[in-house]
Amino acid sequence: MDQRAITQDESGQFSFHQPRLQWSDFKRNADGMVPVIVQEEGSKDVLMLAYMNEEAFLKTVETGLMTYWSRSRNELWTKGLTSGHRQEVVSLIADCDYDTILATVHQIGGIACHTGAHSCFHNPIVSADELDPKSVDQENL
Repeated sequence: MDQRAITQDESGQFSFHQPRLQWSDFKRNADGMVPVIVQEEGSKDVLMLAYMNEEAFLKTVETGLMTYWSRSRNELWTKGLTSGHRQEVVSLIADCDYDTILATVHQIGGIACHTGAHSCFHNPIVSADELDPKSVDQENL
């Protein structure tokens, strides 16, 4: 499979370039996958967490559309092919250990979560105003 990334300039012209990292550069989990944190470019909202295997990585780099490995369906999944809520790649960045990818995307259609929410992260656990920093035992930190 071609490992060139697609970019489009202001005039609508597409160009191709080699990615700086290859799949072999990543440290993969026991299932051979790398987690991908997906962030919306404009709002900086964290939209979702998904996983890529080599095929999903290569397809993403080749097409410029976020493609993942669906662990529940055990198949390749290009976000938005059926729903229209696709994710166009702005950038892919590896973390310092090469074991996680941060994908910055243009979220087309506004919905990233399978529940119909904009982001998968919408279930509050605790916020800073609910925490009492005075209750922390500073000596045991």
